[in-house]
Amino acid sequence: MVEDAAVTPQDAYAALRDGASLIDVREPWEYEQIRIPGAVLIPLGELPQRMDEIATGKDVYVHCRMGNRSARAVDFLRAHGYARSFNVAGGIDAWKEAGLPVAE
Repeated sequence: MVEDAAVTPQDAYAALRDGASLIDVREPWEYEQIRIPGAVLIPLGELPQRMDEIATGKDVYVHCRMGNRSARAVDFLRAHGYARSFNVAGGIDAWKEAGLPVAE
């Protein structure tokens, strides 16, 4: 895992307000239970086939439930030319804990 790839939920939230993208790499059933408004669901296993859905030229933030799958996704994205990809440390659990908006 790339060490400088992890950011706090608060930093990610600020970046999203400034126009960054947010990718949710959890499974659809997890997304149905709780999600971050505006996040695009691309399950980790589908990421290689769906990279054309990810904006180039702007920052991309990736989250899962706790941060492990999203860390793998960021490693993959960075290896495939998405240098401005960042892992939301702690995932949606940390996001919710920080009091940031979620849809349940």
